[in-house]
Amino acid sequence: MAEVQGGGDSGDVRPELEEDLSEVSDFLKAIGKQIKLLRERAGLTQKEFAKQVGYTESLIGAVEQGKRTPQRELLEASERVLDAGGLLIVTSDDIESAKAKARVRHPEWFRGYAKLEAKAEDLHDWSLWDVPGLLQTEAHARAVYEMRQPLLSEETIEIRVMARMARQEVLTKWPRAMFSWVIDESVLRRPMGGWDVHAAQLRHLIEVGSTRGMVVQVMPLDRTEHAGMGGPFILITPKGQSQMGYIEVQTSSRLITGQSEVRILNARYSTLRSQAHTPPESLKLIEKILGER
Repeated sequence: MAEVQGGGDSGDVRPELEEDLSEVSDFLKAIGKQIKLLRERAGLTQKEFAKQVGYTESLIGAVEQGKRTPQRELLEASERVLDAGGLLIVTSDDIESAKAKARVRHPEWFRGYAKLEAKAEDLHDWSLWDVPGLLQTEAHARAVYEMRQPLLSEETIEIRVMARMARQEVLTKWPRAMFSWVIDESVLRRPMGGWDVHAAQLRHLIEVGSTRGMVVQVMPLDRTEHAGMGGPFILITPKGQSQMGYIEVQTSSRLITGQSEVRILNARYSTLRSQAHTPPESLKLIEKILGER
């Protein structure tokens, strides 16, 4: 079976994606206007309202402008503070529907892999540059998209974040697929989005690595031999199909189906796991990095 190649994420917005973004953007703006109207009716400033619901003023401002997706916890707190009569709780269900739609709103070049990932029976990820997408917190994902060059629009950032969060549902399916990740230590020491965002990300990695059926390992910086210097890659076995490889770098992505090349990636991944810290050692290292601040 031949390998499939495709163009990478150059930061452009294709015509069909732009239409989708408009639909979701209008939906988020409508929710923001509802919250703003209820807040003003209650006689609260953004600062006062933010303090009562336990979020930052800047976040509330972004939600009211339709630039951020309000999470269920924020909507529940807003419902209580603003006495919204159930309006915002109903809205939270609509947001879940929007997240479901976001699954198909990945960049065109990524959609083929995303479909395979959703039906994975096993997935093994070597990550050299960033936290794997399936393990990113929402705040980390947003920080990554906000610093993308060329700059992405607010609407594009929001839909990309929603789509990435929607992908993570594969981690909750049962029977659970077999998951493992090997992450370079440099990723853990790079505070993407600032320390608060990064600390929350590290805590999330510990939580995932402590979950039955999910293995997180760290490749330490002091190794004198390293099988992953050729770059990051993913090994994935979709239900009913043979194992494949996936590589993504700069403006190029590639799905590898040729079994001879897949075997080479398998050998490299096995060596990486043997060179990395054991899972318990890896979690201890992440905890150590958290405590170094």
